[in-house]
Amino acid sequence: MQHILEAAIDAAHAAGRAVRGFYGRDIRVDQKGDAGPVTEADLASNNCIRDILLPAFPDYGWLSEETVDGADRLARSRVWIIDPLDGTWEFTTGVPEFVVSVGLSIDGVARLGVLYNPVTEETFSGIQGEGAWLNGTRVHVSSEQSLTASTFCVSRSESSKGLLKGQEGVLRLQPRGSVAYKCGLVAAGRYEGVFTHHPRHEWDICAGVAVLEAAGGRATDRQGQPYRFNQANPLKTPLIATNAHVHEDLRRALNTPHGNPP
Repeated sequence: MQHILEAAIDAAHAAGRAVRGFYGRDIRVDQKGDAGPVTEADLASNNCIRDILLPAFPDYGWLSEETVDGADRLARSRVWIIDPLDGTWEFTTGVPEFVVSVGLSIDGVARLGVLYNPVTEETFSGIQGEGAWLNGTRVHVSSEQSLTASTFCVSRSESSKGLLKGQEGVLRLQPRGSVAYKCGLVAAGRYEGVFTHHPRHEWDICAGVAVLEAAGGRATDRQGQPYRFNQANPLKTPLIATNAHVHEDLRRALNTPHGNPP
């Protein structure tokens, strides 16, 4: 798996260089309907990753936010699941909290992930069962076991829209950028967890789940069920991803009216 991880890192770095070339410039932002914004940087990043990974692994399937989906991936055991630029809003507004997200699903499980922030030069990577790294140094999730002493990074947009009012004042929350980047920060032990109010797509969370779980964390839906990837419908129910120690307490809190801890 290490040679696959190295290829994924190379692809993420190449895509990141392309993204960085657009950062801070006045670029066109289009809307994909309810799917959100897309820029030249998203498309350039997607092309970089595809041009590196598909020739190197011709038997692997492909699912990307910026590529028209095809049913042929469903018959593949190994599938690249890609978000070329997770955190487009942050990218376009100059907030350096976005990543190139490269995940690999094997038989429906997020097994390998790379998250690259081309502005902060952070490369989070992980292989389930082998470990997780930040810029080549091994990392682990936080050892904190108390829910009330934990800090959770959450969506800046969900927080600003008032969608997390039930948890504010009960849980310690820190709005940050892309959900994939937040998973990387939790994997590195900087926060105890991340959760979302809205559903997320496979490309938003596959690489982040792989890295976080490789670092010793746990990721599930609000019913405590692990995610299955490379599904016909790539939309997933809201995410809970933690250091594992506070997972069940957080899950119960989020499923309790007004977010009161158990």
